Amino acid sequence: MVPTATLFARFTAAHNAAAGYVTPEASEMDQFRLAKTANRSVVGIMNEFIFLADAYTEGIDQPHLHALSLRLAETPCGPLYKRHINPDRELAALLAQHPTT
Repeated sequence: MVPTATLFARFTAAHNAAAGYVTPEASEMDQFRLAKTANRSVVGIMNEFIFLADAYTEGIDQPHLHALSLRLAETPCGPLYKRHINPDRELAALLAQHPTT
């Protein structure tokens, strides 16, 4: 198991993200609320990710969650079709707007 305490440091390093961009985003996530959604697209996408995760890890006793997350990040998502199509490409485009130097 990877400790959550180092999540943002690992994210910053893995995606070559500027700490000045990640730190304020992380500070906004110290409080959260869970609630039902009326957005059926969100529910559909989450269900599709669950289906794909099950398919990608079928027959594997202990899947490598980091590898699974990278594979799922390549999944085309309807809300991103007009921009970068996949979550990994969307993240790369967002981080390109906030250079590390």
